[in-house]
Amino acid sequence: MGRLGLRTLAGTAALLATLPLPAQEQQPPVYRVEVKLVRLLATVKDQNSQLVGSLGRNDFTVFDDGVKQEIGVFERHTEQPLSVSLLVDTSGSTAKDLKYELDSVSKFLKALFSEGNPEDAVSLYSFDSDVTIHNGFTHRMAALEGNLRRLKAEGGTALYDALYLASERLEDREGRHVIVVVTDGGDTVSAKNYHQALEAAQRADTVIYAILVMPITNDAGRNIGGENALATLTASTGGKVFMPSVGATLDAAFAEILSDLRTQYLIGYYPRNVPFTKDRFHRVEVKLSRPDLRAITRNGYYGDREQSTGGGRRPARARDP
Repeated sequence: MGRLGLRTLAGTAALLATLPLPAQEQQPPVYRVEVKLVRLLATVKDQNSQLVGSLGRNDFTVFDDGVKQEIGVFERHTEQPLSVSLLVDTSGSTAKDLKYELDSVSKFLKALFSEGNPEDAVSLYSFDSDVTIHNGFTHRMAALEGNLRRLKAEGGTALYDALYLASERLEDREGRHVIVVVTDGGDTVSAKNYHQALEAAQRADTVIYAILVMPITNDAGRNIGGENALATLTASTGGKVFMPSVGATLDAAFAEILSDLRTQYLIGYYPRNVPFTKDRFHRVEVKLSRPDLRAITRNGYYGDREQSTGGGRRPARARDP
């Protein structure tokens, strides 16, 4: 190409540079940030600890890290299907009362299936020194009862591993997530620790109820630290710890859990205007229009997908029976 050709191309390029860009190119870029719906399962109780199930959306106010949020999803007495992970402590110290505990568990499951959503499902785990999954999520009562009858007590107590693994398997299921754990005390052999178990439960949006059947009723010899940890863990997820003896009081504890599940409110919102902090955990507070009522729900959620590490001697894992 000659010099004329070079000059002509250069001139054309200069001219094009002075022309206005097409409208499409002049528009500012649009940035889209995916905001995850935060779901809260809440029960409401009055000053006498009686359930209140008649409130409306306007009776609730939600704060995310102190910032008021707009409630986008609200269901009273939600009928979203339940996924219940049932965790039974089969460590050696449970041997004396295990049969009575399993009788109450069986009654609980029968009531759950007979009066709930046809899509409700239960998975069954036992934990001693290891965690064993006996049933994946199923509607088959006979299959669950068959495995309940085969449980035997031996070994240590991998409570936090069981909570961690059950939470992981709940995370991607539709509907409501609940863990019911029947145990006689604190953790002794888990690879995961308290904080990892709680984080896994928070990420899975699961409510934890604990039935703490204590073989020792006097303070001497009791695992007070384990009991307090379990109480804090359940409260942080919107659940509760019960301390019954075997028999009628144990049946009553399971009945109260069923009542809670039948009167749950589902509240959902997309976080808006929440200040950025280095803390991955967002604290949530639910206030009610009536000062004589209290809302019981989880105290927060994790805003990213990072996983915690460390805290154990071996990876937590579930084995098949």
